[in-house]
Amino acid sequence: MATYCEVTGRRPGFGRAVSHSHRRTSRRFDPNLQTKRFWLPSEHRWIRLTVSTKGIKTIDVQGIEAVVARIRATDPDARRRLGAGRAVA
Repeated sequence: MATYCEVTGRRPGFGRAVSHSHRRTSRRFDPNLQTKRFWLPSEHRWIRLTVSTKGIKTIDVQGIEAVVARIRATDPDARRRLGAGRAVA
């Protein structure tokens, strides 16, 4: 599973865990990622995206069609993952 959100681009953050005795160890702050299926009505098919919870809210506000169009325009791997955008008559 990808470790970044395909909509917002959120990636893990890195920092230090500090114990009660103030010993510091490296740790990783992972975003809350979910694998979710979305229906693309223009292409009559499902797509699967790895999105953060904020990414799900963004899709709810902007719409899946607009978000997928933006992903395809900016992400070079989008053609492989999401297809080139099939037009269905």
